[in-house]
Amino acid sequence: MIHHLTHKVIDIEKWDRCVKNSINGIIYAYSWYLDIVCTEWEALVEDDYESVFPLIKGKKYGINYLYPPFFTQQLGVFSKKLLTETKVNDFLDAIPSEYRYVEINLNTFNKVDINNFKCSPNLNYELDLINSYNNIKESYSKNLKRNLKKAEESGLSIVNNIKPEDIIDLFRQNRGKTLRTYKEKDYFILKRLIYSLIYKHKAEVKGVFTKRNELCAGAIFVTSNNKTIFLFSALSPEGKLCSAMPYLIDNYISVNSSRNLVFDFEGSNDPNLARFYKSFGSKECKYYQVKINKMPWFSRKGFSLVKKILGK
Repeated sequence: MIHHLTHKVIDIEKWDRCVKNSINGIIYAYSWYLDIVCTEWEALVEDDYESVFPLIKGKKYGINYLYPPFFTQQLGVFSKKLLTETKVNDFLDAIPSEYRYVEINLNTFNKVDINNFKCSPNLNYELDLINSYNNIKESYSKNLKRNLKKAEESGLSIVNNIKPEDIIDLFRQNRGKTLRTYKEKDYFILKRLIYSLIYKHKAEVKGVFTKRNELCAGAIFVTSNNKTIFLFSALSPEGKLCSAMPYLIDNYISVNSSRNLVFDFEGSNDPNLARFYKSFGSKECKYYQVKINKMPWFSRKGFSLVKKILGK
């Protein structure tokens, strides 16, 4: 039986044990991770935590809704048992009616009945690192190999354990200037999240420096459940010119090859990013976003506009 639990009554130990032992466990679903990205998340729990489903809630103008938080690409159902389409549908049907608008990113193991729910596919890219580095590199595209050679000739160097703030600042000074998605509070959450991941020995913070010892690229690599996620990155114009980002990712692959580990690019529907991720020989994976709108017809348009103007 599936139960709806508020945040204060969730058994955190049983929850995290379920995520750890799930066939599709992932870092985003651990209780401490959710506590950072959403302070009062709720949950659907099957029986004695055999399967779990986080509910990331928000409220605006008296309307309760569910949404996908930043820095958390995939959630949905996590289970110790075989996950079927029927099981996922049962969890979606069990979402309390108090949530009038629902927008949830499921995970790649969650199959859903597209005839019963409004679904849209999102793309992700994953690379299995169990092979040797030489075998993995054989699948690199010709363009990627050229860019790696360019990076080597540029005299770049990689430094481990740099400050997370340095990467966040590099992002804000470059791509962040034209990206209005993140607000100040989101950068604060990101900083807190990275430090929590470091404290739990789940994150590596790496930077790429030029010959003049200037930071030109950086990334946060997060590892859990035999998967490394390319969680956050930053790049300067100079870093782009000298191929610093492919150089950094290639270095990570080289160091961690021949391990029972999957590299998750945390892919994008953007064709340019997809092309870049695929250049490493990664495989395309799909996960679905599900939307459920239970609001009266006269309030739907207004709430949609509020979401676009204010963000989540």
